[in-house]
Amino acid sequence: MARKKENKFYTVWKGHTTGVFKTWAECQLQIKNFKGCEYKSFSNEEKAHEALRGEYKDYVNIIPIADFKGPVKNALISDYPVSSSIAVDAASSGNPGTMEYRGVDVKTKKVLFHKGPFKEATNNIGEFLALVHGLAFLKQQGRSCDIYSDSRTAIKWVSKKKCNTSLTLTKNNQNVFELISKAEKWLKKNSVSNRILKWETKKWGEVPADFGRK
Repeated sequence: MARKKENKFYTVWKGHTTGVFKTWAECQLQIKNFKGCEYKSFSNEEKAHEALRGEYKDYVNIIPIADFKGPVKNALISDYPVSSSIAVDAASSGNPGTMEYRGVDVKTKKVLFHKGPFKEATNNIGEFLALVHGLAFLKQQGRSCDIYSDSRTAIKWVSKKKCNTSLTLTKNNQNVFELISKAEKWLKKNSVSNRILKWETKKWGEVPADFGRK
């Protein structure tokens, strides 16, 4: 059986004419002999028009990380961070030690939430809680934007809906374990449409939510 040809739509950000085009031939006319042209194909027309309202740099050279499942729709590596997004990070003085986490708007650098300090916790736990808090925050706000974390461990834990920490429960960190339980229950009860993206520190510098303690 012959394979059905997939329809594509082409977004042109920079060209002789900008817009969304339904065929490659139409797209070629807009980019041919145009220095610095910016264009990309999409699987449906809605995505193509949505992309046109954004910036080319938010969509180029995206490579999926296939091993992230569950609520993680797409964990990505890109040439540039997506400007319309939020970023989360955690900091811990000691391991375990005093931990706090926060979420920041990538474009404006405005702090959206900040929790802690918590006693006898780890940085990985903070990164996990920050991601879940960020997802819950976006869902509450009705925002479909992306969320960044620089922690592969936290992304994997969120994808498995389980904080796989080896930290021992004590009287000092009981509130932390209560937050972990609450976060895990939230992940199991809620569907997630936001993309969880890996912040590429080597390319872009420290994540915007970084506490600057290095």
